This record gives sequence, structure tokens and C-alpha cells, in this order.
Amino acid sequence: MDVHTGISLKNYTTMKLGGSARFMTSATTPDDVINIYNHAKQHDLPIFVLGGGSNILVRDEGFNGIVVLNRIKGFEVIEDTASSVVVKVGSGEIWDEIVEKTVEMGLSGIEALSAIPGTAGAAPVQNIGAYGQEVADVLVSLEAYDRQIDQIVTLDALQCNFAYRNSIFRDKEINRYCIVSITMKLYRQSPQPPFYAALQKYLDENNISIYTSKIIRDAVMAIRSDKLPDPAERPNTGSFFKNAVIENWQYEDLIKRFPGMPSYDMPGNTHKIPTGWLIEQAGLKGELLHGIRVHDKNALVLVNESARSYGDLAQAREEIIQRVYDMFHIQISQEPLEMVL
Repeated sequence: MDVHTGISLKNYTTMKLGGSARFMTSATTPDDVINIYNHAKQHDLPIFVLGGGSNILVRDEGFNGIVVLNRIKGFEVIEDTASSVVVKVGSGEIWDEIVEKTVEMGLSGIEALSAIPGTAGAAPVQNIGAYGQEVADVLVSLEAYDRQIDQIVTLDALQCNFAYRNSIFRDKEINRYCIVSITMKLYRQSPQPPFYAALQKYLDENNISIYTSKIIRDAVMAIRSDKLPDPAERPNTGSFFKNAVIENWQYEDLIKRFPGMPSYDMPGNTHKIPTGWLIEQAGLKGELLHGIRVHDKNALVLVNESARSYGDLAQAREEIIQRVYDMFHIQISQEPLEMVL
């Protein structure tokens, strides 16, 4: 096991903030994962598994344990029928490269999840979703190291307890599992309308009426490139806040006060309100707070322009949350996970 010490985590996360890792190593196989966890247990060290670093925030104190870089590769077709294909993917694969590969194979199911940064193993953790698709829609099962029993286990989609941008991996079982592979069922049929509103708008404006997974992927990438800054050029974590989900009674009250408020019906008689809209209505779009810029094209995105610490980001975050709450009485929450002990 090749271990490095005192590595700055700014270079491994897209927000470019935070302290250093006491130890850092890489895992390229499931056996590596088992060995690293056993080593950490013997030396009473906490572990944090890091993929692409696009949905992670690091605090100024860094991480006083082992940061494991997930580099587990692999792509295998395990079932091929006339209507569908089941693929098994190593958790360290770059997610968008997997989307590209499956689209090239003529498969649909994840094409709307194009251009989302990060690794395949991170995708089910927050149940990534965009433009009407979610990983939960296609995930059959995943393999993960279970630190409670010191074994690689298989969990099906139901056991992952998927919800909106959530799963057991960032909720009740946080830090229990390290995902080593995911298995997805994709389809040979072309994507079918109706599409997500923003996607349909782009298709209509560009006179696109023939739909293939490649056409939808290209459309999504064009939309995202216009709305989302490249983290390699402008440090950010993509959507910093989750869209708000509110109860029906609160929705009924707000729609009277804000007749133009966009919303989407959700299960359980709840409603999803675009948090970017809430932030914009609160007058924060384009604002610079403690070195953090609320993106002028997408208020969900916070860009690190001149912040020097996680503390700067935390102040900006709390001011935004408070301004939205003061105006709408909606408590918004951040999407990125935090690297904590």
C-alpha cells in the first residue's frame, strides 16, 4: 500500500478549499479496499473515500485519517437481450465516460445524466439526477465493502433506499459502505417524450423532433455548458443546494404570494421548488459573498472566486440560506457532502 502524508486536499476537490489529509492512498481493486480498511482499523484511523471530488467539501482542519482515492476500473456487459443490456461498472470509472460509452452502444437510460462530474461509485450515493432521469431508475444492484462485517456485499436498488438526491450511503448508513462496482440496466429503445421542461425547450428551439440517446446527450451537454461553469476554470461543486421539497399546505400559501413560482409535483402530496429560483428572488443571483460568487446564470451554483478558506464558504452559505428563509420560510440545504471525522 503506497501511502502519502500531508497532502493538500485542495488539489483533489473542485471547490479548491480546505486543509490536508494526514494520509492518502489509492484503491484500484476491491481487495485494495479491504486491505486499506483493515489497516485503518488496526491503527484506529478514520477513512474517507474520494472519487472525483466534485461533490465534496473539505473543512479547514483537513482530515486526520486516511483519504482513499477510488481508482477501481472496469466495464462489463453481463446481460444482453433484444430490448436491454445490463452493464457492470467499476466504481472508480469517470461517470461521464460511462454515459458516453453506453450512448455509443445505442443504449438509453442515463443519457440525460451527461456531463455530471465525478465517478460511477459516487452516482448512487446522492442518487444523481438531471433532466428527468436518476440513477435509481436504472440501478439493478451494487457491490460494496461493508465495514461492519468486513466483506464485499451486494445490495439491490431497494436496499439502497433511494430518494431525491439521497440514499443510505449519505443518510442512515453513512461511512458503513465503500462502493466498488455498480450494475445498471439500460435499454435499446430511443428516449421517449415528454421530456423535462428545460430539455424540451432546447429541443423545440433547435427544431429537434427525432430523438436518440446521442441527440439527448448532445442537448443536455449544450444546456449544461451554458448554465454551469467549468470547475477546471472556475472552482465549484455544480449545484450547491438541493431543490426544495415542501408540503402541500406551504405550497398553497406560497403560490398565493408568488403566483409565478415554478413547481413540480412530487410523491406524498409534496412539491419541488427550484432553489435557484428562490435564491434569485432573494436578490442574490450574481452576488459576491466572502469570495464566493452566486453564479449569474444559475443561482444554484456557488463559484469560488477569491475565498481562502472553508470558513469563507460557510459564511456565504449561511447568508444565502438565511435570506431565502426570511423571504419564503423554506429551509434550503446544501447538496455536497463534507469530509468530516
